[in-house]
Amino acid sequence: MHDEAHSHAGGSEFCCPEIDNFVSIVRRIRPPSQPARHGAIEVYGNSTFLNGAAGGDHIVYLDFDERYDIDRRIRQATEAGNGAVAAKLSEIRGRLGIMVADVSGHQITDALAAAMLHQAFLTGVLYELDRFGEVTTRLFEILNTRFHRSLAVSKYVTLVYGEISPDGNYKFVSAGAPAPLVYSAEYERFVTISPDRLVSFFPLGMFPSEDDIDSSKSFGPLRTKPRYKVNEVNLMGDGDILLLHTDGLTEHESGDGEAFFPALLENILHANKERSAKGIHDAILDRARSFAPLKDDLTLVVIKKTGGEV
Repeated sequence: MHDEAHSHAGGSEFCCPEIDNFVSIVRRIRPPSQPARHGAIEVYGNSTFLNGAAGGDHIVYLDFDERYDIDRRIRQATEAGNGAVAAKLSEIRGRLGIMVADVSGHQITDALAAAMLHQAFLTGVLYELDRFGEVTTRLFEILNTRFHRSLAVSKYVTLVYGEISPDGNYKFVSAGAPAPLVYSAEYERFVTISPDRLVSFFPLGMFPSEDDIDSSKSFGPLRTKPRYKVNEVNLMGDGDILLLHTDGLTEHESGDGEAFFPALLENILHANKERSAKGIHDAILDRARSFAPLKDDLTLVVIKKTGGEV
């Protein structure tokens, strides 16, 4: 059937309203604009897009206490005789889950893959909580399989998902994402994190998981992805800052090749370490923009241990 809307000027009359509608949908799944506070932990993050109001970067916040009825889930698990699930549900109280994702490419329409991830991830979390009482690496294996089978060969998603506890303990899974950065307020510099705590694996969708039970139904991949594993980092001191980000931050440079990261970024943190998480975020973004025009989407999440009540 011929679509008359596409017969005028290459479809331009149809295109712009459709893109506007697409962007409005994408905006509905953007993270809250206000900082989150969890005991001694303050969190703020946002994405800045290279081409308008949407792109390939994405953030999802999981405030377990706010989003889910943990008490009811514990009662149901207990009544069903699932004591292990009930115990895990009790442990996630007060935690904040944060996912930072980056779809390869930075066009507005790359936000489609980010929206796919958003919905698939949150749907998966519901099943994870009911079955295990927590988010496990199994969810990311399933997401990897789905994106491998549905995205184009040239498309993939780098991702870091982690959970921050009120005491500053941070556990995370990395799928090809830049390593988290920890700035020590006491030593006034980035601290070195042991490589065995920063293990990262292939991005979502690049290769199938090695334990994909349905792999026999495919043509047989040339290679597979090892299972994702959990890393752990501790924010030990008051005022310490953890940065989650996409490569739009660490690969940012001036026209003559001068790098923004790590020296300039470290100086910005030193000058703004007493500010709130949002204040630190805004100071970094403002300086990045004045340093050089952005060449990629840039997402930054600032997690600060404030020294308040745990």
